[in-house]
Amino acid sequence: MVIPQHAVDLERLFRLRVVVARVGEMDLAQWWNTRGQLSRLGAAAVRRGLPRTHWFAQARSVFAVAAHRCDEVFNPPGSVTLWRLPEDLEERFDARWEHWLDNARDWDDFFERVAAVETPDLAGALRALGLLDEEVVAAAERLPLAPGARSLQLPTDFSGTEADADLLTLGFSRGSKGSVVVPYARLGG
Repeated sequence: MVIPQHAVDLERLFRLRVVVARVGEMDLAQWWNTRGQLSRLGAAAVRRGLPRTHWFAQARSVFAVAAHRCDEVFNPPGSVTLWRLPEDLEERFDARWEHWLDNARDWDDFFERVAAVETPDLAGALRALGLLDEEVVAAAERLPLAPGARSLQLPTDFSGTEADADLLTLGFSRGSKGSVVVPYARLGG
C-alpha cells in the first residue's frame, strides 16, 4: 500500500487510542468493562510488577477490551475502526511499540495526564491534552448516527490520513454514558 500524504502519525494515533481507552472505562463513560486501569489507581496496581513499562501494559489491556467491545457492538465487513485499522497500518503500529517501550520514561507525563482525566467528555479530554482540532469536532458532530445509534460511518472511505484517525477518534464522542457509538470507515476498493 502506498502511504498517503498526511499519513497517520503513529505516535499521535497511540495517544488518541489511549485517551479514548481511558474515557471509555467504567469509572468514566462506561463503554467497556475496565475500571480505572488507565487511572492513577491502575498505575499503582501495575507499577509494582512492571515499574518501567506499566503504562504500556495498562494501555495494551484496555485497547484489547475496547476493541472486543466495539466488535460486539458493530463489526461490519470491509471496514475499519480506531481499534481495527488496515493490517499494514496495524503492523507499523505494533512495530513502533518496541521503540515506545525502549523510551517508556518519555511517556510518563502524557500517561500521568491521561490518568488524571476525570470526565466522560471525550472532546474535553482530548482538548485538555492538546490532541483536538476544533474543525474535526464540528465535522464529527455533523455525521449522522446510524439507526439505533450504535455506529457512525465516516463520510469517505478510509485513506489512512490524520483526518481519518481524528474522525475515528472523535466519533466516539457521539456516544453517551453507558452507550458506546462505534465510528467506522469503509475500506476503499
